[in-house]
Amino acid sequence: MTRYALAIDIGGTFTDAVLLASDGRSFVDKTLTTHNNLLEGFFRGVDLVLGKAGIAPGDVDDVVVHATTIVTNALIERKGPPVALLLTEGFRDILYIREEHRYDMYDPQIEFAEPLIPADRTFTLRERAYADGSIGTPIDRQEVLAIVEQCREKGIVSVAVCLLNAYRNGANEEEVRRIFAEEAPDIYVSLSSVIAPQMREYPRASTVAINAYTVPITRPYLSALIAELKQRGFSQQPLIMLSNGGVIGAERASSFPVRMIESGPAAGALVACHFSRIFNIPDLISFDMGGTTAKACMVQNHEPLVTNTFEVDRRYRFKPGSGMPITVPSIDMIEIGAGGGSIASVDELGLLKTGPESAGSMPGPACYGRGGKDACVTDADVILGILNPDRFLGGDMKLDAQAAGRAFDDLGARLGLSRTQAAWGVFEVVCEQMAAATRTHATERGIDYRGLPLLAFGGAGPVHACMVADLTDSTKVIYPPLASVLSAFGTLVTPAQIDLIRSLVSPLDAMDWDKVDAILSSMVDEGSEALGEAGIAKADAQFSFAVELRYVGQQSEVRINLPEAVRINRDADAIHALFDAEYHRQYGLKLDGMGIEIVNWLVTASSAQPDRPGARQTIPTSVPDAESRTVFINGVAEDVAVYHRSAITAEHSIPGPAIIEERETTIFILKNWTASLHESASIVAEKDKGAR
Repeated sequence: MTRYALAIDIGGTFTDAVLLASDGRSFVDKTLTTHNNLLEGFFRGVDLVLGKAGIAPGDVDDVVVHATTIVTNALIERKGPPVALLLTEGFRDILYIREEHRYDMYDPQIEFAEPLIPADRTFTLRERAYADGSIGTPIDRQEVLAIVEQCREKGIVSVAVCLLNAYRNGANEEEVRRIFAEEAPDIYVSLSSVIAPQMREYPRASTVAINAYTVPITRPYLSALIAELKQRGFSQQPLIMLSNGGVIGAERASSFPVRMIESGPAAGALVACHFSRIFNIPDLISFDMGGTTAKACMVQNHEPLVTNTFEVDRRYRFKPGSGMPITVPSIDMIEIGAGGGSIASVDELGLLKTGPESAGSMPGPACYGRGGKDACVTDADVILGILNPDRFLGGDMKLDAQAAGRAFDDLGARLGLSRTQAAWGVFEVVCEQMAAATRTHATERGIDYRGLPLLAFGGAGPVHACMVADLTDSTKVIYPPLASVLSAFGTLVTPAQIDLIRSLVSPLDAMDWDKVDAILSSMVDEGSEALGEAGIAKADAQFSFAVELRYVGQQSEVRINLPEAVRINRDADAIHALFDAEYHRQYGLKLDGMGIEIVNWLVTASSAQPDRPGARQTIPTSVPDAESRTVFINGVAEDVAVYHRSAITAEHSIPGPAIIEERETTIFILKNWTASLHESASIVAEKDKGAR
């Protein structure tokens, strides 16, 4: 009997829907994201794909998986509600002082992301937990009650609590939450001891502030989603994609939106690994560009890079330190405000820029005909002739080319350029922004990006990927099937998984293993509970362990996976040897005779990899006839061949410049590139050897 799995990925501009049948059939569609009521767009996408398949909600008997970039977009665009921060007395300015560090000592113009929670909504408590976890000063109830009253006066809807040393003992934070629950149950409370139980005050404060900022958005939404799915006849509880590349139950995810920041992008990165195996390309760049943001991830040896600390909303040339740090396990990628809806503007120096502000889905780019007046990236693609306004979403959403023209007439006037010159300028600038972010991301991790193939997906990714590849010295771009909704598809091949981490700083040779076992046991229990909420039986849960260490006196840690025998036997010598080997691999040396200290213990709880088929593709046998249309490339009008993707054969070679259209996206091949069809039904564009 055919089974059906459903995935919905909500982005800043479009909501993508994928319905996958167990026999390999797939049904996909896109609809505009409805920001005022996300459920409206969610179920519009559901209805579209169920209608195409001719099935009812009760027939979806496999899984319902949901991914979203809505948390990231709220942070980048600062569209969250009023939030307060509670700190230990003497630490009021931690979000402003940060780490007392200039990330670039010699640049006088560096910028930092403005704190999510301003000083006038930051409160302090006379309490103290010591470094060993003992409580020196307990919580004063009257002091908390006074803060509750001030929160009510300021219209606060969510509170972040980050008290000193709470990662060792969260009792004082728990007392604050208990008082808020009694006196102001309508105010959401996020505790650092629950959200990010790790050492280092500023990253911990930043992480819990981000969680508190976004939980008023996610919790009501996910609660309503669960209820609506049940009412419509779906038998499955929804699963939510997390930043670490796993899915988890919606109820648990709703309290931890900081774990969802890279939700949709993480799914895209995982499916990029899937295609790296199909093409037998161990290392490649995952490039995902949607309507609001663009994401790049480095795939190494068929796996994505993973980090326990990353930054969101980098404000200055994508440099580390210019964004807001988050200390939760995540697939390591860079994300910037560059998408189809990114607004083009002229800065104070008279220079053209795009983003990070986005027109989103309402009003959207001018060409959407929904009242938008600003010139956006998608408007530029229409004016240049890359996008056919009559075929956008297969003609279901026709674009207003005249409105796009008016927007670019205005932008061009400010720049002293024609509309087509201004449009090409926007095209080049947004591609350079994304290429610069990719170069920065790779270089920071010691990866030589030059020559690495790009896997291009997202609604706008295939339009711009060829130029991004040129700018990153790549010679190959892969456009997979279902490129526009690939992140949604990726959630269906993702296991249930949660990553947990706890700080316990101690010399390796003096480790209290009883404490370690207690910490690991508590994380195993938490992981089992989380997987159980995702429908995974305790017997089917899988656990892996890791540890982060450093030489005494160092600031940064090195992660090593912990073999079961080493953990069970409490073998410190084996851990020492594993650390030395990994340190030598990363840095080319090891420090013999130097003491080693353990900083963090990590547990990953996961299910088995889902056994679902890939989307079945039909490859035609006859060579297609090309249409043509005028495209303005670098200010010159050129007659460019236009093909429909479904008509391209394995024997056909398509020289650039060329356009390959499909219902949900458009592939733009530049001059000196040649595209062909791979047996996986992917389009592969390669740079001509003479042009390399």
